[in-house]
Amino acid sequence: MLVIGIAGGTGSGKTTVVNKILQQLNVEGVNVLSQDNYYHDNPNLTLSEREVLNYDHPKSIDFDLLLRHVKALKNHQSIEQPVYSFVTHSRTGDHVTVEPRNVLIVEGILVLTNKELLKEFDLKVFVHADSDERLIRRIRRDTQERGRDLQEVLHRYQTTLKPMHQEFIEPSKNEADLIVPNMKQNSVAIDFLTTVINNSLKKVH
Repeated sequence: MLVIGIAGGTGSGKTTVVNKILQQLNVEGVNVLSQDNYYHDNPNLTLSEREVLNYDHPKSIDFDLLLRHVKALKNHQSIEQPVYSFVTHSRTGDHVTVEPRNVLIVEGILVLTNKELLKEFDLKVFVHADSDERLIRRIRRDTQERGRDLQEVLHRYQTTLKPMHQEFIEPSKNEADLIVPNMKQNSVAIDFLTTVINNSLKKVH
């Protein structure tokens, strides 16, 4: 199994890169695990308490569970992936059964910050975008898709997102084998990644 880690700051376009890769591939052979489903549950906290937690710090991620799931899939075992709600900032209690496939993509802002998880990746990718561009994309997503207030988004960016990006996410770029600038349509990098994955899939068959 080929395991690829794809990281990058909030709004850098990681999901877009993953989707472009999947469009060019035999999707039957690829699984995608999103770090977003592995936030700690914190059922002991109220909604208002959960709303002010720092979701951009590595401690907010249940890396133990994510690591167990990656290892299980590599050992040809299925997993029960939790489903996380950004509305309630908690797990919904539902699970998605994921069967092992030939390629596993693990994506999220912090997936290159965990030393144990890094050991499981055959290829590490960092999607880079200018900070202004990332802020614009974050504002658009949080106000349109998650119903957040503009002032709330800007406040969170200044107090949490920006400092966490500089402390954890940006330095994790040093772990990457490939850095994808995502300020324009980067077809060369997408083609390269697709070729690597396709070659891996061919070896399996």
